[in-house]
Amino acid sequence: MPSSTRHKRASGQDRLDAILHALSDRTRRALLARLAAGPAMVTQLAEPFDVTRVAISKHLRVLEQARLVSRTVDGRVHRCALTAAPLREVERWLADYRSFWTQRLEALARYAEGEGKR
Repeated sequence: MPSSTRHKRASGQDRLDAILHALSDRTRRALLARLAAGPAMVTQLAEPFDVTRVAISKHLRVLEQARLVSRTVDGRVHRCALTAAPLREVERWLADYRSFWTQRLEALARYAEGEGKR
């Protein structure tokens, strides 16, 4: 396999790792859910959580590194927005497993229907 192909595959896997890592935390998933409703300032995002703004900023950095959140800064105001495009990579990854499980469940259904007729 050419080096460039290995590099592309590795970098794609690294991106998927970063996205799945970002999604592995319930606070980060809640932040994404809030941002799905529209952009918000960091102070607004921090309000419902019983954690420090520093902790929220750390969570947001993880989301930014995974490219799930973009941030604009205007003076002291930091506004964040959801960037959903990276979730397509997760969907593509899951599609392989969806096909696998669909085939298995269909086979199980056929087996169960055959057993019920005996």
